Amino acid sequence: MAHYAFLDENNIVTEVIVGRNETEVVNGISDWEAYYGKFRNQVCVRTSYNGNIRKNYAGIGFTYDAERDAFISPTPYESWVLDEETCQWEAPVPYPDDGLVYSWNEELTDWEATEFEIGEAPTVTRLVN
Repeated sequence: MAHYAFLDENNIVTEVIVGRNETEVVNGISDWEAYYGKFRNQVCVRTSYNGNIRKNYAGIGFTYDAERDAFISPTPYESWVLDEETCQWEAPVPYPDDGLVYSWNEELTDWEATEFEIGEAPTVTRLVN
């Protein structure tokens, strides 16, 4: 079982499906990206849950970057930067490692400690810096 992402004209993922393994040959068909792409009249690119290929598992709304041969998620925040090695977004300030739970505050471009009870919405308790 393999997974395939369909791309629109801007290389944005519109759908991810489960399909044939690339090593399977059925009725003479062995290039499943080409087969699924032709069937749907869309570009089709294989993706992998464990990131063995194309850096990240594709999701709807992700961009496929052919130069990097990677799926890249939408930018979570304007201030975050793309790690060229992993093709994942990183905050400009490292996540604190003091055991507390934090959420990102884009306005302050910093992490805020949160406090919450199960079933309740988190509330900000203090800023990191």
